[in-house]
Amino acid sequence: MTEHVWSYTSTSGHLAGADLTGYKVEATDGSIGKVDKHSDEVGDAYLVVDTGVWIFGKEVLLPASTVTRIVPEDAKIFVDRTKEQIKDAPEFHREKHLDDPGYRDELGTYYGLPPFGGRTF
Repeated sequence: MTEHVWSYTSTSGHLAGADLTGYKVEATDGSIGKVDKHSDEVGDAYLVVDTGVWIFGKEVLLPASTVTRIVPEDAKIFVDRTKEQIKDAPEFHREKHLDDPGYRDELGTYYGLPPFGGRTF
């Protein structure tokens, strides 16, 4: 049910094998941090973003489907969620959740919902 959230969209500009570490990540309403780790495995692609002081130095895990655009020239990644939506996502702890299928399902369900609660603009 949530497999699609773990894949980049064809329009994101993602190139397999590209190193995204250090890229700045921009939500729809501002910067959320930098990519600390990423995976571009088919069906299991994600970004781990170090939020710095924004969420008290925590990391967040973003499924690849949240990426709308990658701009290599500027080392920036744009995602289709607000800062609040990302902050409200299930809490991420690298040592506990990175390889936890149950957490992935929970996160996949959260991010598998339409970005704005089904609203269209």
